[in-house]
Amino acid sequence: QVRLVESGGGSEHSGGSLKLTCAASEGTFRGYCLAWFRQTPGTRREGVASIDSGGSARPYYADSVKGRFAISRDNANNILTLEMNRLKPEDTATYYCAATLWVCTGSFKESNFDAWGQGTQVTVSS
Repeated sequence: QVRLVESGGGSEHSGGSLKLTCAASEGTFRGYCLAWFRQTPGTRREGVASIDSGGSARPYYADSVKGRFAISRDNANNILTLEMNRLKPEDTATYYCAATLWVCTGSFKESNFDAWGQGTQVTVSS
């Protein structure tokens, strides 16, 4: 099973940009649907973006980030990236990368994902 490690994140002002990276510390990304989720204290994890394992690498986005965030994957180097632009204070959360052998969909069903990173904090100030 793949093991995931996030990096990036930090603090930014509203309107700014940040980049998150997720690497496979063990295993490979081959065949996995990969995704980013986020969570704030007292709430459930929310799916942000996902990208499937096929040649088209089709992305899916939550409505709240569509047009601002971009997910991409580098299967050769086992790197998943989330570029976050035009950040808003409501983007403040702990962000997690996740992997599943289920087919990617835009429903971001958390229970389908069985590999998770440790999380990285993103804070956006107004």
